[in-house]
Amino acid sequence: METIQIKGITLNDIEQLQQIGRQTFYETFSAGNTEENMTNYLNEEFSIEKLTIELSDKNAEFYFATLDNMVIGYLKLNFGQSQTELQDDTALEIERIYVLKEFHGKKVGQILYDKAIEIANQKNANYVWLGVWEENPRAISFYKKNGFVEFDKHIFKLGDDEQTDIMMKLKLA
Repeated sequence: METIQIKGITLNDIEQLQQIGRQTFYETFSAGNTEENMTNYLNEEFSIEKLTIELSDKNAEFYFATLDNMVIGYLKLNFGQSQTELQDDTALEIERIYVLKEFHGKKVGQILYDKAIEIANQKNANYVWLGVWEENPRAISFYKKNGFVEFDKHIFKLGDDEQTDIMMKLKLA
């Protein structure tokens, strides 16, 4: 396999971001959710308008994982007041790490995760945190393997379905 590259995402990449965002979210969660809830969520959360706001936020960063110039995954990080929940200036939130299903098990998620930790260290964060759906054992296992521990839970609404996310954190040295 060729080398996987990580590159920052700008507004010029918005259509690629929309496509990878919708595809990976659908691949990851469609089996456990209604088609209606999935469609509504994808249309709202991955609209060009919403992605434009997120990409323009100085406290959020997006990165693509590419292989032979093909986008195969992406990462979204939040800092300060742009964090979805804790909004702790000493923390960094990993809001999204998603990889195309055909590239699962090929270390793409780990490469994106390593980028997140590199940025957290550059920003002198004390810890990194995230929320992961309680019914996503693959992701929970991935984060535990990387040293994350559970510290709380919160509700994530997907359409009319209230789901429980496990909140996890990793203290940095």
